[in-house]
Amino acid sequence: MFTPLFFCLFLFCISPLPVVISRRHNKLATATFDVSSSLTKTIQILTTDPDVASKQALLTGQHQEDKLGNFSLNLHSRDYFFRRENIKDYRSLTLSRLRRDAARVRYISIRQNLALDKTMRAPVLSGSTQGSGEYFSRISIGQPAKSMYMVLDTGSDVTWIQCQPCYDCYQQADPIYDPTFSSTFSPIPCNSTQCMALRHPGCLNSGCLYQVSYGDGSYTVGELGTETVRFGDGDGRSVSNVAFGCGHDNEGLFVGAAGILGLGGGHLSFPSQISATDFSYCLVDRDSTATSTLEFASKTTTDLISSSTDSITAPLLRSKKSDTFYYVNVIGMSVGGHILSIPSSTFAIDEDGNGGVIIDSGTAVTRLHPDAYSQLRQAFSEGTTALPSTVGVALFDTCYDLSSRTSVDVPTIGFVFPEGKVLNLPAKNYIVPVDSLGTFCLAFAPTDQESGLSIIGNVQQQGTRVSFDLAKSRIEFTSDKC
Repeated sequence: MFTPLFFCLFLFCISPLPVVISRRHNKLATATFDVSSSLTKTIQILTTDPDVASKQALLTGQHQEDKLGNFSLNLHSRDYFFRRENIKDYRSLTLSRLRRDAARVRYISIRQNLALDKTMRAPVLSGSTQGSGEYFSRISIGQPAKSMYMVLDTGSDVTWIQCQPCYDCYQQADPIYDPTFSSTFSPIPCNSTQCMALRHPGCLNSGCLYQVSYGDGSYTVGELGTETVRFGDGDGRSVSNVAFGCGHDNEGLFVGAAGILGLGGGHLSFPSQISATDFSYCLVDRDSTATSTLEFASKTTTDLISSSTDSITAPLLRSKKSDTFYYVNVIGMSVGGHILSIPSSTFAIDEDGNGGVIIDSGTAVTRLHPDAYSQLRQAFSEGTTALPSTVGVALFDTCYDLSSRTSVDVPTIGFVFPEGKVLNLPAKNYIVPVDSLGTFCLAFAPTDQESGLSIIGNVQQQGTRVSFDLAKSRIEFTSDKC
């Protein structure tokens, strides 16, 4: 078993919040939710042929590079490319997504809890759990270049792919990469800087070994090597000597992807290796056929932070438990335009590195500290008494029957940041369909009391350009910039 290297940085959220204004005497701010459009998408995603969608995506182009050297990759929703045979209706798709999501959240909580346990030799871990990872990019590896789909993962530092010879591999959409046929592959020796970054590396015949384990028991094991990575299908910009895991023993259902593109905050992550000072992504609706982009900027190019008046910036924080996850300085929540009376300490990282708010590309539904979720749910329910309620579905406990409506007005929901900044979400980012019949639920859920952790999921990020300024330790949210 191997453990990753962690760096200790102490940062705390400190701004107190005002007491909530009574909603009984103040008009709630509302947002209009388009019920009809949402239901149309639930039908569309089930009638789209994944093979046709994949071919169309390849024809539209996979990468772009501007005159300044910034470059981008197209992102695709996983469910348009890799659907399972047992997904017969939208409710089945919803339940499948929520099972993957629950495994992802368990993994993050377990990893945070065990990160400082010096008596354990934990393996190098990726943020993606079995079958998790909702967005894919296409990159090419080696010479001659071999193209493959990779899962975007801000909760992982180690980039890895399946490799031949494959002792145990799952099914992927593209042929499995064989390093013996690439002129640019090079194994990493045990005494290298990259291998030492694994903290407890494995070694075989002087070559470095890695292991990536998951909260559900799935894993990948193989050798650590370097390769040339190209963006798109082999004709894009290339980066040499990128360290990655070449997995020969891979257990789990990663559904079509060749592996993980690690975008975490550690030294082995992809942004760190290409010296990116900024990276950003915009995630489109998972039920949409549209594509979005993942963009990188380096020290020699302009940054990706827009400085737009419509943008909201906030500090990125670090936990002493992990340098992989990106913590955001959230200090509160608002419902209907009113800030809830949640102590800011509810979202703070404590002196032991527990708690805090992570922004994560692999988690779908935002999880809140139980105390925060209770207040948010109550305030939202009070503002939707005119809507017909119905029974909960899986982890969703606040659901509505909107089968007879074409649109509804619901209270706004927003994340509160320092200096009074509030990121208000579009209604479609927190009212989501669970079937094609008109059942919709509030897309928030509580985490367990013990971890105290909150996670901003990708459903709440959809339609927003999320930019990570690594040089200045800040994050920016820009609406409608996909």
